[in-house]
Amino acid sequence: MSVTKKELFKRQITLSEISEEGQEKLQKASVLVVGCGGLGSPIAVYLAASGIGKIHLVDFDTVDASNLHRQVFYALDDVGKSKAAVLSEFIKKRAAFTAVSFTDKPITKENVFELISTFDIIVDGTDSLPTKYLLNDACVIKSKPLVYGSLYKFDGYAATFNVLQNDGRYSANLRDAFPKMATDVPNCSEVGTMNAIVGLIAIQQVNEVLKLITGIGKPLANELLIYNSLQNTQLKMKLKPTVLKENISNLFKIQTYFDAACTLQNSDLQISSKELKEQLSLRAQSRSLELIAVLPNLKLPFKVHQTIPINEFNVDTIEVDFTKTYIMVCQRGINSYRATKMLKKKYPALNVLSLSGGISGY
Repeated sequence: MSVTKKELFKRQITLSEISEEGQEKLQKASVLVVGCGGLGSPIAVYLAASGIGKIHLVDFDTVDASNLHRQVFYALDDVGKSKAAVLSEFIKKRAAFTAVSFTDKPITKENVFELISTFDIIVDGTDSLPTKYLLNDACVIKSKPLVYGSLYKFDGYAATFNVLQNDGRYSANLRDAFPKMATDVPNCSEVGTMNAIVGLIAIQQVNEVLKLITGIGKPLANELLIYNSLQNTQLKMKLKPTVLKENISNLFKIQTYFDAACTLQNSDLQISSKELKEQLSLRAQSRSLELIAVLPNLKLPFKVHQTIPINEFNVDTIEVDFTKTYIMVCQRGINSYRATKMLKKKYPALNVLSLSGGISGY
């Protein structure tokens, strides 16, 4: 079925603040959406539906069944497929005037400048703290506006960073709100999240992009919106641009922005859920296992012998028994893999494995 721009965007063009002029601005705009999960997938779909001319998606991950409660543009048949590829096809079927492309590899310090270079606006739809700081710092260095969103349980955060102001200076960035990257903040898979707050923050980010492109309204510049979904309350934290480009350029040179979730894991250091279930079912084999949870308060389908939070995981204080096989356990298999590598490095002869996919896949 063929459709014209006037037919497709009629309700939007009818707004006097948008009109055909604003719609044409949207058509000429290009947006990079990093992350195609709970935030990034609705962001990309709504931006395409609004008439953004060019959208590029970046996500290395595949669709998991645990994603579907909040990542509503994926279906059961998509489990195991590339998120970026599936989302790209979804958009192509619905947005006749949007050119959509994708990269199904992680965004890193080595490729970030190349990825952001040709786009007008960068949107952070990730759940990775190192990646959020990487995007922020790269956008400051290259003078790109960054539309930020993040989640913690029932709270959501949104802001537009690094916007060129009338006086020629740039607005505040992520480091003006949180100067240093926290090392012990759990992600959504570890603390959980409700789908409603994910959708609310994603739409806030879409709204910011549309305002920036059309020039209407007031973007969330020099302030961080914090919304609580349980109480329906929100506040705006005022920000001042104090961490400037020179400071961030120096930080960029020394920081790795490493995220363990974006690295390939050695299969020789992993045990599958099926294999672990089989060993636990056999009494003789189960006695030779030492199970260690590296996250507190995990809801486990089996008993563990120890719980050592990853931020307290000190191999020098762990007494090991070389007659046993050590199984590290966490929510998604990321922190357990970190602990496995640490223990294996200290004791190369020790049999130590990480539960692949964590409890989420058990």
